[in-house]
Amino acid sequence: MQSTTEKMLSRLMSSSIRSLDRECNCTVRLLDDSEYTCTIQRDAKGQYLFDLICHHLNLLEKDYFGIRYVDPDKQRHWLEFTKSIAKQIKSQPPFTMCLRVKFYPPDPAALKEEITRYLVFLQVKRDLYHGRLLCKTSDAALLAAYVLQAEIGDHDPQKHPQGYSSKFQFFPKHSEKLERRIADIHKAELIGQSPETSELNFLQKAQRLETYGVDPHPCKDVSGNPAFLAFTPFGFTVLQGNRRVHFLKWEEVTKLKFEAKTFHIYANQTEDKKIILTYFAPTPEACKHLWKCGVENQAFFKLEKSSQVRTVSSSNLFFKGSRFRYSGKVAKEVMEQSAKIKRDPPEIHRHGMVPSRSCPSITHGPRLTSVPRTRRRAVHISIMEGLESLRDSAHSTPVRSVSHGDSFMSSRGHLEDGSEASTSAVISDEAYSPSDSVLSTPVAERGAEMPPARHLNGAARSLDEQGPQQAGTSKEFPPDRRAPRPLRSKAAPASDVEELNKFILSVLRLFLVTIGLLFALLLLLIMLTESDLDIAFLRDIRKTPEFQQFHFEYFCPLRRWFACKLRWMGGLLVSKSAGD
Repeated sequence: MQSTTEKMLSRLMSSSIRSLDRECNCTVRLLDDSEYTCTIQRDAKGQYLFDLICHHLNLLEKDYFGIRYVDPDKQRHWLEFTKSIAKQIKSQPPFTMCLRVKFYPPDPAALKEEITRYLVFLQVKRDLYHGRLLCKTSDAALLAAYVLQAEIGDHDPQKHPQGYSSKFQFFPKHSEKLERRIADIHKAELIGQSPETSELNFLQKAQRLETYGVDPHPCKDVSGNPAFLAFTPFGFTVLQGNRRVHFLKWEEVTKLKFEAKTFHIYANQTEDKKIILTYFAPTPEACKHLWKCGVENQAFFKLEKSSQVRTVSSSNLFFKGSRFRYSGKVAKEVMEQSAKIKRDPPEIHRHGMVPSRSCPSITHGPRLTSVPRTRRRAVHISIMEGLESLRDSAHSTPVRSVSHGDSFMSSRGHLEDGSEASTSAVISDEAYSPSDSVLSTPVAERGAEMPPARHLNGAARSLDEQGPQQAGTSKEFPPDRRAPRPLRSKAAPASDVEELNKFILSVLRLFLVTIGLLFALLLLLIMLTESDLDIAFLRDIRKTPEFQQFHFEYFCPLRRWFACKLRWMGGLLVSKSAGD
């Protein structure tokens, strides 16, 4: 009796241990820096976890959001909802992830529910805090004043003494002059605005900035100059220094491709003008993540229906490269679905401003005015030197001065003259430099190795112009620009060998696939002619006059010839063995 009881207890314990092994804990950090913890099955897919979070937040317009995680190599990824969570995250449980805006709404005012608009507000406020949303000083003061009004309401002299705005951290760094300007706007211009109105005004102002919706991917052009690539609701953009050097609308982008660390963007600006932009990511994994983000954003904002989504390949080579398919809804479908929402607005629990924990490099340190005068002068000189080096670098078009009003996109995110890809527009007073801890891809210490390419500085080149320029045709540069630095000749043979190896590998794969297909056809032919299988489709093929003609005129003579040769070889081998 005792042994039977022990056996039952051991079975119960083993089953409970197995059930525990199939479960794992997940912690998801939300946009207000609160945390949501749950227990999921190991084979649970990403959609299950995402639905749990949206239910927790009472969120219906959820297609704008996604879950982001970081692998052990510090590479960020978006969680794919159609795949198992445990298979995507390489680290061991418990899993830690973040809820973030994945597709920024082109028009935040068009969102149906206030809870969705509030979560987008938290994301854009976070972008402003971490340096991803960069703008002119005057715009920065207005944005910060909107945040202040949404957080603390109207100015009250008893509650808000002199210098009260300095207690809040809106940007990576700011000065006392900017703090005074924020306080002045908050006191005089925003009286009576509710938190909802201030948040909407904040989003409408941010939406007109060129860095709205930018999730920067650090890259380098072929000259080795650092750049940030990003996908916005309106198209593909490239930021260098304090300028936007390229912008392509989604309607113009025809293909995104990557090979190892090299990322290519193909676009048609006009019917007879096709361009290619080439950049280099720090690692192949970072380049693949960049490519997947581009594929998803292009599908979401460009297509009319999700049924138009197709599986895309990262390479033109046969049976080579990664394949990926966007699995969600597109923007137009999301808007149509949002219009059908009919419920009482859910209650929103707003939180006060707190420092973000996701960016330890940004602290509430001293303001710029607390730095000694000599140090401030050195900082100012270093910034000016950086801008001078940017101006002297080899851009696709001469750097020109842009007025304050011209530095922003229209509501559709492009200029009226349609020359986005060749326009260098000033986006802020300082160089674009978001915190490394919030970048989509890790920044390599040595940077990406740049093989020589036909594109200078990521410049857009017409396909018709590449041949003459490669043949040695000199190109004159304006006086305020320097000619691009010649690339090292030692790297050229390595690149040629690499391209040759890729070509040979592709040919070998094609040859092997062809041999496999021929072998499969041979097996089918033997089944048709030699086997007695009475299968419907085989019987129908055998009855056709074409097959009967082939069988008696070609196959039977060929079979007799092979049989004769085999008998001859067999007799030859027997005679040799008998002679020995």
